[in-house]
Amino acid sequence: MTDQSELKYTAEHEWVKVDGETVTIGITDYAAEKLGDVVYVDLPSAGTAITAGTVVGEIESTKSVGELFAPVDGEVVESNQAVVDTPELVNSDPFGDGWLLKVSAASLPTLLSHDEYRALTGE
Repeated sequence: MTDQSELKYTAEHEWVKVDGETVTIGITDYAAEKLGDVVYVDLPSAGTAITAGTVVGEIESTKSVGELFAPVDGEVVESNQAVVDTPELVNSDPFGDGWLLKVSAASLPTLLSHDEYRALTGE
């Protein structure tokens, strides 16, 4: 299980785990709960260049359609095919098997700490 206090966060409810120049990206449990039951996930393929702050994917639930924003500039190294095939992983394990993208990023923008993110969501 991922230690959520070691992750970085965005105001758009994505989490970022840094491992050298590779970052793993997912959505938070807060976002997954607000979305409801996730039924479809669309992610960019490996090799796609992404720019921080732009929409790079879509997450559909029984309640709504949400956009996935890139928290970093970089190139997609891997999209989580398990989430595409089994979208409910986003709900059941958002910080583990429900990760969305791995991106090669040379630098990180300023992101929120765990405490700052929890303050933002009121949790």
